[in-house]
Amino acid sequence: MSEQSDSPPEETLDPADWAATRALGHRIVDDALAYVETLRERPVWQHAPQEIKAHFAGPPPLDPTPAEQVYREYVDYILPHQLGCNHPRFWGWVAGSGTVMAIFAELLAAASDAVSGSFSYCSNNYVELQVLDWCKDLLGYPASASGLLTSGGSASNLIGLAVARHAKAGFDVRSQGMQSAPRPLTLYCSEEAHSSIQKAVELLGFGSESLRRVPTNAALQIDVGALQAQIATDRAQGQLPICVIGVAGTTNTGAIDDLPALADLCAQEGLWLHVDGAFGAWAAIAPQSKHLVAGLERADSLAFDLHKWMYLPYPIGCILVANAEAHRQAFSLSPTYLAHGEGQHGLTGVDVPWLSDYGLELSRGFAALKAWMTIKEHGSAKYGRLIQQNIDQAHYLAHLVENAAELELALPVSLNVVCFRYTRPGCDAVTLDRLNKQIEIELQERGIAAPSVVSIRGNKYLHVAITNHRSRREDFDILVQGVIRIGKALD
Repeated sequence: MSEQSDSPPEETLDPADWAATRALGHRIVDDALAYVETLRERPVWQHAPQEIKAHFAGPPPLDPTPAEQVYREYVDYILPHQLGCNHPRFWGWVAGSGTVMAIFAELLAAASDAVSGSFSYCSNNYVELQVLDWCKDLLGYPASASGLLTSGGSASNLIGLAVARHAKAGFDVRSQGMQSAPRPLTLYCSEEAHSSIQKAVELLGFGSESLRRVPTNAALQIDVGALQAQIATDRAQGQLPICVIGVAGTTNTGAIDDLPALADLCAQEGLWLHVDGAFGAWAAIAPQSKHLVAGLERADSLAFDLHKWMYLPYPIGCILVANAEAHRQAFSLSPTYLAHGEGQHGLTGVDVPWLSDYGLELSRGFAALKAWMTIKEHGSAKYGRLIQQNIDQAHYLAHLVENAAELELALPVSLNVVCFRYTRPGCDAVTLDRLNKQIEIELQERGIAAPSVVSIRGNKYLHVAITNHRSRREDFDILVQGVIRIGKALD
């Protein structure tokens, strides 16, 4: 008899009734697909009322809750109050819209508790490496570059600037730390660059004062002349300029910096060029618009998202670095319990790079699967057509605005972002700002559409960022009609 006969029964988190669990799983998949299939029939957005907030107060449950009941709570209290990114008329901020194949991919990745980035004999790493190769190929980036899938643009920008610091600081940052810098280091971006750039600069120990926010020109691109003058001034004052951050598609307006000019300047000055191409980089695969991001391939590091203009569900971004060895040197660290590089199980020639040597995280999920499966399903040519479709829709919306006496554009459309506002004769700037903010709220709360609001040159405008594969031209007709109707009805 076992000595453990008096011990309590051993437990597991697996179901006690696999048949019932399988039935629930089929129902969940059916409900998820029905939700996506009927998006157009529902409001874009429903604000979570106070009773929803109240439902999520209280201590953790001590005893089990039947799986069916747990799912029912999700359906009743969580599902109806999503942000609405996948709805055809969600254009707020800059968000993707998800794909059905990615739903399946996330399920499959979770089913095997998939890990990627380490343990090079794992097939998941080969999938990620192929997705990275596809990204390089589609964006015209050097095939020899290194890369890593990330949680999004913030992580990608942090990694890119960390490599820039390691390559250009002029001392061993990893062992000596930023306190050993022989002179202050400076970095440069436009006033329109994303806030994640400043966060990265702060986290890397430069300090926000080292980030020079360069003025923009009339098109809200970085003023290259002002940039060159600022670099010269900093050198004369004993600073060490190391990096310029260009933007391929600003969040506010979709403006694209003059990337060839920035690449030329960085080559002349010996600086690292990092490009934040969060969503705009993907214009490179749009048949009639790829010229807009010419020069992207000359960046030393390139950050972009796939959960924006590649339409995948959150989270998935990417960083590419032209100098693969500089990338690895900035992050590689292998304690004895993670020794690698000599092949696995006594085999030779089967090792691939551990992707964890190229970023912050050792523990990484299998985000590559949803990209791999979705791109496989649809093909890159269709993606290019969809991105071009969004750009064309932006120009269609701009045309509607220009032909409505009650509306005005903030500036001409440069990519896929349209900024416009409702106007009223005799209104001052403060009143117009208040009015357009209220229009945004009404559009969202009524479930008509979900734009956001941005400030451009001191004035507030409705902000429509079109990174949605479900949008149709009729949706923009609905938006414009709603803006005018609500604007006229407001005091």
